[in-house]
Amino acid sequence: MEKFYITTAIAYTSKKPHIGNTYEIILTDAIARFNRFIGKDVFFLTGTDEHGQKIQEIAEAEGITPKEHVDKIAGEIKQIADMLNISYDKFIRTTDDYHEKAVQKIFRTLYEKGDIYKSEYEGWYCTPCESFWTNTQLVDGKCPDCGREVKKAKEEAYFFKMSKYQDKLMEYIETHPEFIQPESRKNEMVNNFLKPGLQDLCVSRTSFSWGIPVDFDPGHVVYVWIDALSNYITALGYSPDEKGDLYKKYWPADVHIIGKDILRFHTIYWPIMLMALGEPLPKQVFGHPWMLVGEEKMSKSRGNVIYAEDLVKHFGVDAVRYYSLHEMPFAQDGTITYEVFISRFNSDLANTLGNLVNRTVAMINKYFGGVIQSGDTAGEFDDDLKAVATSALGKIMKKMETLHVADSLDEIWTVVNRANKYIDETMPWVLAKDESQRARLGTVLYNLIETIRIITSLLSPYMPETAGKIAAQTGADKLDFANADKFGVTEAGVKVGEAVPLFARIDAEKKLAELEEELSSGAEEEKIEIAPYKDYIEFEEFEKLDIRVGKVIECEKVPKSSKLLRFTLQVGSDTRQILSGISKYHTPEELIGKNVLFVANLKPRKMMGLESCGMILSAEHGDDLTVLTTLNDIQSGAEIV
Repeated sequence: MEKFYITTAIAYTSKKPHIGNTYEIILTDAIARFNRFIGKDVFFLTGTDEHGQKIQEIAEAEGITPKEHVDKIAGEIKQIADMLNISYDKFIRTTDDYHEKAVQKIFRTLYEKGDIYKSEYEGWYCTPCESFWTNTQLVDGKCPDCGREVKKAKEEAYFFKMSKYQDKLMEYIETHPEFIQPESRKNEMVNNFLKPGLQDLCVSRTSFSWGIPVDFDPGHVVYVWIDALSNYITALGYSPDEKGDLYKKYWPADVHIIGKDILRFHTIYWPIMLMALGEPLPKQVFGHPWMLVGEEKMSKSRGNVIYAEDLVKHFGVDAVRYYSLHEMPFAQDGTITYEVFISRFNSDLANTLGNLVNRTVAMINKYFGGVIQSGDTAGEFDDDLKAVATSALGKIMKKMETLHVADSLDEIWTVVNRANKYIDETMPWVLAKDESQRARLGTVLYNLIETIRIITSLLSPYMPETAGKIAAQTGADKLDFANADKFGVTEAGVKVGEAVPLFARIDAEKKLAELEEELSSGAEEEKIEIAPYKDYIEFEEFEKLDIRVGKVIECEKVPKSSKLLRFTLQVGSDTRQILSGISKYHTPEELIGKNVLFVANLKPRKMMGLESCGMILSAEHGDDLTVLTTLNDIQSGAEIV
């Protein structure tokens, strides 16, 4: 039997995940279930990432130990996975004893090989991203990945010789075009990170303690990404001195499913780690897009967070699974709002799928006492229905081979729509009025129930609970892969169940009002995480800052940069150009015409070949960044005092 090993990125236990985070595990589960359906021996791994400075700081702010904090969040993450009917084979926690011991051995092995060496680190550290940066890598003095503040760090540390493996990794990517998907993600990694040249990676810390200790130098803890990435092999029983049976059976992974924001760690750091260990690389890393609320990333501070359990409470597990899988494009960000969710629920689930099953079962009960008749009285439209139904599996397999999951669901709905059209074409209610057409009526309903059996089979990896309900109503069996492209499998004489609506149509206006009332009345004051206060400075130091108001007269994205916006500010009678790495948080259109605050006496610097004369001021709140603007339309050039 062909093996298939699939993983999610393990969830970071800083806070409870929202539906945007949870989308990944739903996507991965559908892929895992589909591969089981087609007969592969699947191992599906998920879990939690539980170390790092950020978690230590959160726990200290809460007045509890880091372990108490991660135990709570890991429990919530696992509970959400179980609620969503996720069929994982193993749930790993990076605080698991076997994982910590294996990571220590991995670190020691790389050190003894000479790929890790001890030195001193001096640079900038982004706590939320758990990433180190040099001065030239910063954008507007902030983290180039997330745009947040960074801290100056100087400490003794161990370093990984990344540059040693750069050419080997580049060659691997060039000879394995399927390794990084989608294609746009591969181009980003090659052009932005590999071609400019890799620097040695700092892989230990001494300034905090919540991490896996370096066993031969206890003052150090292992860099959180070395720890986290190793989970994909430690979960299978891997250790440099012993490779477990699961590792021998399932590694290399067939695909890592991850968010596009952590692609660099999985396509550069992780492959190089494996090369240094002498182990095979995963076959593919798929960086999925984000699920946004409207046009914005989900954020507690923006008040636009939607949680999976709230959706499940109001709409059911499989409605959440369907929306998450169907509404997310292959390479572009998707969106979720309650309004769109309800619209899809009513149109796709209640009207199209639910109505097909309900009408078919109800007619068999009404016209034949619930007993399925034989399908041997052929007529017009039968052949086309059968062709559409039996060809779906092959089309879906091709879509799933390239992880086009939303498109594969479209293929199922093509069959659903064709079956609904067949009802309109054959008009069973008219046939029922003519006794001479009774055999034809029985055939029409047989063809419908057989088409529904195929739909049920195909739907089972995506919406397993719904597939079970349909099977119970239709009396269907033989829902396996071998029969998913065959017509005529259902035997005459089988009795159907009662016609019960699968998805009751929702009154959108009433439901939205209910949701609004619930969310507003149920909202509790949350403890908002803030960055630690910086050290005191003298008033004279503050006076050196020249902060001004500038009116944005032009704003555009900088070509070949995924983060930079180029501003032209009106400052009194002058203009000034400033570059700012905030394109993840603002579009140029929303900033034009705004009065923004900027530091005017910052020494000019070159970025992407353009001179930046100042720094736009922004406020960090949660996962977001917002440019500071003035309440009133005051004169540009005004000094902030």
